[in-house]
Amino acid sequence: MTLDEALQAGRISVEEALTWFDSLPTVDLAFMTGTWKGSELQTGHPMDGMLGATGWYGKQFLDTERVHPLLFFTEDRAAVFPVDPRKWPSPEIRGPVGPHRAAVETGKFKARLRMTEYRGKLSATMIYDDWPTNDVFRKVDGSTVLGLMDSRGMATPYFFVLRRD
Repeated sequence: MTLDEALQAGRISVEEALTWFDSLPTVDLAFMTGTWKGSELQTGHPMDGMLGATGWYGKQFLDTERVHPLLFFTEDRAAVFPVDPRKWPSPEIRGPVGPHRAAVETGKFKARLRMTEYRGKLSATMIYDDWPTNDVFRKVDGSTVLGLMDSRGMATPYFFVLRRD
């Protein structure tokens, strides 16, 4: 199954997503540099639909030490801004994050990029500063990666796709 087929299907199983993830080549740190637009790959995970419904844009990697793990659209969707993962998700914020920009925006980088081993392969991984969470990346093509969020306490990984801006 190709990425486009998986996205058009709307949902694949966790097992299918893991098989696909494991079959993809790894990526190095330099490959991740830039701004990436995200979309969800739904597998029945409890987080499915949450990012899309809240105006998630994607991620930004300036270098290994300067990473914005969460970019969201402004209220008018004319721009994006970085969000502090400690402030979102929040029970006070329902729906799009953009109208709550003043409460969640950060000027600080909230993650780092490192090479880590996951499922037997060494690949670029985003490590959140304030959460026991890693996003591991595998290469779909020259401008697309499949991301897998692995977090302490999460029964299954959460999958997403990033396309280079």
